[in-house]
Amino acid sequence: MTADRPARVLVTNDDGVHAPGIRELARAAHERGLDVVVAAPQAEASGMSAALSAVTDDGRLVFTGTELDGLPDVPAYAVAASPAYIAVLAGLGVFGPAPDVLLSGINRGANAGHAILHSGTVGAALTAGNSGIRALAVSLDVLTPAAASAGSGGAAIAVLDTVDDESRHWSTAAELAATLLPWLLDADPGTVLNLNVPDLPADQVAGLRQATLAPFGQVQVSVAERGEGFVRTAVEENAVRAVPGTDLAWLADGYAAVTAVRALGHLPEVELPIDR
Repeated sequence: MTADRPARVLVTNDDGVHAPGIRELARAAHERGLDVVVAAPQAEASGMSAALSAVTDDGRLVFTGTELDGLPDVPAYAVAASPAYIAVLAGLGVFGPAPDVLLSGINRGANAGHAILHSGTVGAALTAGNSGIRALAVSLDVLTPAAASAGSGGAAIAVLDTVDDESRHWSTAAELAATLLPWLLDADPGTVLNLNVPDLPADQVAGLRQATLAPFGQVQVSVAERGEGFVRTAVEENAVRAVPGTDLAWLADGYAAVTAVRALGHLPEVELPIDR
């Protein structure tokens, strides 16, 4: 990134290359004059965390050119790989010059609390950060607002699939993400941010707050049925009360929340009983 060239931005996600969220995120970056390329899974890859998985043909990882609606000038690739693997490939220059910034999202559903460990959206951002690339993961909270409120229990999740994804407020999240880009471009290499935005019109979002991670996720896995040699699981809204100052607490109050996060590392303060 120099004064004579725009910042290079790689946009990926875990919902698939033609999901509406990635289109809005790419548009927001492109409209600000950044050099944008999109590379995302050819099919949904949610819950992949930072897995490095891919489909190969005779040892070759396959990707094909595609086009995003309304963005004919933005190169886009459908890749037979997980989001984190795409982040690795981007850093190696597979989709053109290595990016200055990786944008991941916009995810359908919040990625908040310690449950970000399992998120393909955040996993791609953390993988990029681990290679020294600045990154921003962006998610739209389709669970907390309006009809799908924290008090609606299981109905909050059941209602999600009845809503046309194209009608959600992706542009709200995209524009908030864009406001963070100037700061991120000047941040230390490897800086990673995680942004969660209410699924509301921009003028109804209460504001943007820096947050800590909640000690739990927005949803949890439960056992719905078990028998001899099998188990069936279900995903339910987590009913634990939000901790003030955390990402989930701010979302519940109608704010967007951003958190600086980092990849896993060792704990130097822990002394183990090992002979030296």
